[in-house]
Amino acid sequence: MKLLLVLSLIFNLQNNNMSDNQKEIVLGGGCFWCVEAVFDGIKGVEDITSGYSGGKIKNPSYKEVSKSLTNHAEVCKITYNREIISLENILEIFFLSHDPTTLNRQGNDVGKHYRSIIFFSNKEEEKNILQYIKKIDSTLFDNKIVTEVAKFEAFYLAEEYHQDYFKLNEDQPYCKFVISPKVNKARKQLFKYY
Repeated sequence: MKLLLVLSLIFNLQNNNMSDNQKEIVLGGGCFWCVEAVFDGIKGVEDITSGYSGGKIKNPSYKEVSKSLTNHAEVCKITYNREIISLENILEIFFLSHDPTTLNRQGNDVGKHYRSIIFFSNKEEEKNILQYIKKIDSTLFDNKIVTEVAKFEAFYLAEEYHQDYFKLNEDQPYCKFVISPKVNKARKQLFKYY
């Protein structure tokens, strides 16, 4: 009886990894520590994982990515419940929490791995993303949006020390002077989502 119960529990856990209401999107808006920190605490966001996507090699290391050897972007894979938060809401948070008009940089973070990028999973998602960009391009920003929109191919998990980086290192100078202001601005400007 115990064995049957354990097997049933394992089966249910494996089959409940993604419900019908759960969606994933992969976003890059500069340093993944910043993206993760901004999306942390958003109602309906169930998981945020830092990693790499959009490059030319499998399983890149942070060292390879940060030296611009792989063409990967620092990204976050965001799992969200679409009954609570929509793709359009996710895009609003994304675009208002970084500068999508600067090519391959966010502030002092410079390099192709810091590019603004959204990965889509299907044609409908691509269409919705492109329509959203078109809608905000001339109204929210003085300069043209240069965010890359690309088909999702693969996501590679970043090293363990990158996960929950801001939460675990709030006193570190980069967190204090770069991430904290971004998070505070996002929470003030986008308070309805927190």
